[in-house]
Amino acid sequence: QVQLVESGGGLVQPGGSLRLSCAASGSLYSINAMHWYRQAPGKQRELVTAMTAGGSANYADSVKGRFTISRDNAKNTVYLQMNNLKPEDTAVYYCNAKIVRVPMGREYDYWGQGTQVTVSS
Repeated sequence: QVQLVESGGGLVQPGGSLRLSCAASGSLYSINAMHWYRQAPGKQRELVTAMTAGGSANYADSVKGRFTISRDNAKNTVYLQMNNLKPEDTAVYYCNAKIVRVPMGREYDYWGQGTQVTVSS
């Protein structure tokens, strides 16, 4: 069974930084796109950033220039470096991965358990 396990959330002051990690474990063949989403209280889940298997990335306008997604394919891990954090970045952050479990198999959607990021003085 494939699992995504997130780490790295916490409480940080405005202007501070955090780095989130999301590692895929279990029996898998390959990972295609990987994403970070977030959901603030009372709001819908929104896409923060995405990265293809080849390393192309895109970002929501609200985080451009402050957040950076990266991935280590050898470790089946995606990272989210968050700098210059603002109170409006407070949310539960979820990673998502499109995973192929066997050669020539279909792609499946997997989600991490979520990690809380709180930006407050």
